[in-house]
Amino acid sequence: MAVDPICKMNVNEAGALSLNHAGQTYYFCSGHCLDKFVKQNNISQDKAATCLVRPKTKLYKNKTVIITFILILLSILSFFAPVLQPFRESLFMYIHMIWWAILLGLLLGGIIDYFVPREYVSHMLSKPNKRTIFYSVILGFFMSACSHGILALSIELHKKGASNPAVVAFLLASPWANIPLTIMLIGFFGLKALYIIASALIIAVITGFIYQFLESKNMIEINKNIREPEKDFSIFKDLRLRFRSYKFSAGQIARDLKGIFSGTLSLSNMVLWWILMGIALASLAAAYIPSNIFQNYMGPNFLGMIVTLGVATILEVCSEGTAPLAFEIYRQTAALGNVFVFLMAGVVTDYTEIGLLWTNVGRRVAIWLPIITVPQVVALGILANIIL
Repeated sequence: MAVDPICKMNVNEAGALSLNHAGQTYYFCSGHCLDKFVKQNNISQDKAATCLVRPKTKLYKNKTVIITFILILLSILSFFAPVLQPFRESLFMYIHMIWWAILLGLLLGGIIDYFVPREYVSHMLSKPNKRTIFYSVILGFFMSACSHGILALSIELHKKGASNPAVVAFLLASPWANIPLTIMLIGFFGLKALYIIASALIIAVITGFIYQFLESKNMIEINKNIREPEKDFSIFKDLRLRFRSYKFSAGQIARDLKGIFSGTLSLSNMVLWWILMGIALASLAAAYIPSNIFQNYMGPNFLGMIVTLGVATILEVCSEGTAPLAFEIYRQTAALGNVFVFLMAGVVTDYTEIGLLWTNVGRRVAIWLPIITVPQVVALGILANIIL
């Protein structure tokens, strides 16, 4: 299976977008990624058109379209089958609650994708100092992708020379503290969501510092891809240059809007179906699981937190898809600490994440991840149940 050179996600070659360049065939998961590749490699549109294969998009194979169709069908059937009525009511409740957050998050993600060069990320994560961890967390916060996409991007940053502590900090900050998801969580939990976001960032920073200590003691692997960064490169100088060379015109604004829309659409294709699936699962739980099950086994106590941790470890859903399930736990138990554990455990104990770190970054890096992060998650979860 091929790998998209832009988003670094696996691509099925059959029916995928492809481009021949410098004697090699590249496959892309979206037209947005392909267009970025053409731009980054200074490939002329005429040349690209001669060797570009753009298969027709089949809507019936689009996961977002499939899940949307199923949810609409079930909603229609609920008017004829009373057993489905609770599901429809819960589904509409969730959609009414967060539709604006989803749209705003996707739009901001498209803006970030279009205007923030990925080179900035690589440049800021290669230096072995404390600031690198803060840079990693901040950049992770500004990344806009599903947790699975962030995994691929993190591995790519490792290959480009980012230090292993920086990679881990970036990985922890992005899935649960990125801007689109922040907006979605605020839509669910109100201002209490800020505790979740702040705690996620704190864990990312503390874990990054611990990894730097472990690296200094040779207790984890050191990235062999680290290279001395270019001394003449300055992000601020590059920003000034880009701003000075930017020409405000109707044509430029139209191109910018097209680029933002393309980024938003690409992000939507990556995460929207996860969001819809998460809403569907949360609606099923709200409609058919008795509330006493949540209160007895996932309540605001240590046992409930351990059960929540176990469920989140087993349940591997994209971060945007788990948010509705987390809100259902909160709605049934009023335990924000359990919600935080549920959200963070999907990152710090996810077997896909640990497996990728094991095979691509280092075995000791992967082993230390749950050892360092799980106690922090549980401690902050307990604190949330006490004070909120």
